[in-house]
Amino acid sequence: MKKSYLWLLGIVLVIVLGALGLHQVNSQQTKSATITVGSMGSDYAIWQHIAKSAEAKKLGLKIKVKQVTDGVQLNKATAEGSIDVNAFQSWTYYVAFNKQSKSSKLAALGTTYMEPMGIYSKKYKKVKDIPDGATIAVADNPSQQARGLVLLQKAGLIKLKKNFDVALGSINDIASNPKKLKFKQIDDTTGPRVLHTVDAVLISNTVALEGHLHVLSDSIYHEAVDQSTKANINILATAKKNKNNENYKKLVTLYHEKSIQKYIKDKYYGTKVNVAKPLSYIEK
Repeated sequence: MKKSYLWLLGIVLVIVLGALGLHQVNSQQTKSATITVGSMGSDYAIWQHIAKSAEAKKLGLKIKVKQVTDGVQLNKATAEGSIDVNAFQSWTYYVAFNKQSKSSKLAALGTTYMEPMGIYSKKYKKVKDIPDGATIAVADNPSQQARGLVLLQKAGLIKLKKNFDVALGSINDIASNPKKLKFKQIDDTTGPRVLHTVDAVLISNTVALEGHLHVLSDSIYHEAVDQSTKANINILATAKKNKNNENYKKLVTLYHEKSIQKYIKDKYYGTKVNVAKPLSYIEK
């Protein structure tokens, strides 16, 4: 009788433990479907729209969008886990962060879009009109400054060293400056506000949009969206330990849904060019 009792108790214990395990798995699945996306500027507005979309519901994703106004802090929060996924940075910005971060590393989940950086001026209508000794405002953060210098080289204003680092290169890597241009380093978010105080400013499209500037019509020169600018494609990023999270990867698919892309195109006048490419396209 005692053996039968122990046998029955064992069966009950297995059932209870199994139920607890199933509950834990279900809780983890529910939790994993709630994703905190950190972003800023126009990307923040886009992800607010995506979070409320029917497409997100179809994928079973509950998305909470958090606004963080500093890119470095947003990347740190993502690497440390208080933000699950971030949506704001270019590939070069991501590479620069991982190079500079000694411990907290990020992993890219997928591509989103490419938006051209532009050279803006209130004084001159063409790049060739920029005079000798002119002052050009460039971003003080490494990736944006490097990107801006590459654009100045393409515009024919400067020449960079052959081994120029597109993620961390700086004004110290200018090999030739025939016009003897002067460079003023600024917080890149203040670009539209300093337009009247310098001869020209390099402004990313996200910042330009916030300053009511349209890169395709208001800039005097801007990047082409092609193979040569692939390092400037924007990505979704997460902590390195979460790189294989399937729910996080679904955000990439969600971003490229036709209805989401129509919303983005209509709202931002085609300045955010959809790029649905594998990460290998950028890494090559």
